[in-house]
Amino acid sequence: MAPSVSMIHSNPLNILDFVVHKGHGVKGLAELGLKTLPHQYIQPPQERFDTSIEEANQDSIPVIDMSNRDDPKVAEAVCDAARKWGFFQIVNHGVPVEVLEDVKNATHWFYELPAEEKNKYSKERSVTNSVRFGTSFSPEAENALEWKDYLSLFIAKDVDEAASLWPPVCRNQALEYVKSSEPIVKNLLAILMKGLNVNDIDETKESMLMGSKRINLNYYPKCPNPELTVGVGRHSDVSTLTVLLQDDIGGLYVRNTETMKWIHVPPISGSLVINVGDALQIMSNGKYKSVEHRVVANGRSNRVSVPIFVNPRPSDVIGPLPEVVQSGEKLLYKNVLYKDYVMHFFRKAHDGKATVEFAKA
Repeated sequence: MAPSVSMIHSNPLNILDFVVHKGHGVKGLAELGLKTLPHQYIQPPQERFDTSIEEANQDSIPVIDMSNRDDPKVAEAVCDAARKWGFFQIVNHGVPVEVLEDVKNATHWFYELPAEEKNKYSKERSVTNSVRFGTSFSPEAENALEWKDYLSLFIAKDVDEAASLWPPVCRNQALEYVKSSEPIVKNLLAILMKGLNVNDIDETKESMLMGSKRINLNYYPKCPNPELTVGVGRHSDVSTLTVLLQDDIGGLYVRNTETMKWIHVPPISGSLVINVGDALQIMSNGKYKSVEHRVVANGRSNRVSVPIFVNPRPSDVIGPLPEVVQSGEKLLYKNVLYKDYVMHFFRKAHDGKATVEFAKA
């Protein structure tokens, strides 16, 4: 039997048990009809976010048309965005609209499953490390929880082999999204590498850039007090690149590194949001920037997003690429085992750009 609203508010242990251990997630909490936010989700004042102030900001990340991707002006725009913003949106990218719509629908289908079905994929119960259902970011390390559930699907080698263990309700749609996005990912990485004077991406470099992937199906339920919590706290990704599909609700904010203001990334129908991850910042010796971003909670409707994190393999050692520092410039980062970098990221709560300090020279 699900706990009552009064039990949830009176006993802090019930929250973790209900949300984390029983697999209900924040979606289950939201469906209890809570009128106020449980205190476990109330963020400290400095981490809360007043969207009414920020949305007045007229700045925006670049939107790049990829229909003529061999045009030098497209390459220039991509590299400029990676240097200045660390974020950009792409349109006419070649991933069919029906593939994007299908994976968003499949995300909703997964979260409509009963809690006990979703919980089969939790850390404690999943039969494979390739599938992980969870909530917040790192509940055991956080002082305040984030208002988000997620399903992580990992691809280390063969995508079809990995997908055989994914939940059937969303397997085919997630698989098609990953496969359909691969050409544009390779194209963007080729452009970004040329911008670093890396003209030949051999097998070793390709592994380091995109040797593994993780696709997340994220769910942000309607929140009773969105102004007191966050969907995702301030962080930069540990990926090489992240390819994000938003629905039409919105809620992603990016830090402008010059003004330090938060910029809303409005949903554009059929677009994908691309951002530089820490791994690429390290490989580029800081020329490309991984930038803080966050997701707000909202009180109007449920939201989904589907990011693909394009990563090195866990066994890869990442550091500034030789071509980037061949003229003798100072090394900003040391070589680190990617697995160690990722483990450091997941051991703690979201903390802005602090993770990259782990790799500082």
